[in-house]
Amino acid sequence: MRHALSAAVLSLALGAGAALADTPKVVVELFTSQGCSSCPPADAMLRDLAQRDDVIALALHVDYWDYIGWADIFASPAFTERQKAYARAAGERMVYTPQMIIGGVDPVVGTRPMQVADLLRAHSEVARSVSLGLRATGDEVEITAEGEGDWADCIVQLVRYLPERTVEIDRGENAGRTLVYANVVTSWEVVGEWDGQGTFSLTVPRGDQPLAVIVQREGHGAILAAAALD
Repeated sequence: MRHALSAAVLSLALGAGAALADTPKVVVELFTSQGCSSCPPADAMLRDLAQRDDVIALALHVDYWDYIGWADIFASPAFTERQKAYARAAGERMVYTPQMIIGGVDPVVGTRPMQVADLLRAHSEVARSVSLGLRATGDEVEITAEGEGDWADCIVQLVRYLPERTVEIDRGENAGRTLVYANVVTSWEVVGEWDGQGTFSLTVPRGDQPLAVIVQREGHGAILAAAALD
């Protein structure tokens, strides 16, 4: 029942126009762990979000739960550090799971669908000063961004992820459970810097996984634009 309610709330968050192709994408980063008993509902919510055309939902598995008996097979110290960097940017001293960061600036407990829905609505209404496009040609992807602002501290990031994975967990807080994860991030790298004026263009390898490109203020600030390629 709780999962059904979450899906219903999130599907209605932006109204009837949410699936339009030209709707700006709202990035949702979920910091989660296979060793966290509170995380499965948030993982399920992220699976719902991953089906929406107006959201880029990404699961970043952290490693600080591994000590309790189950090492998360998707965890990376880099994702733990990204979450800590968000905390530092917000003046917080601690991190936790499940946590969602929406639009690069708004943290929320990952099991609160009403708050997530409100934040998605708010971010969808923000005017965009950066337009971003991806074009696949053979083994390459061309990234093109155009802007009208002065974003001297803007970075362009390339994210690769696995669309869905099922994991049988043998130990730890989720021992005996079989969990399904969506959009599991495998790599997150900065591929360029840009001042937000004129046109930014870069070509990257296509690779064999879906990818997303995120334009964000440096220092783990607001996400200005994002696009994904299956």
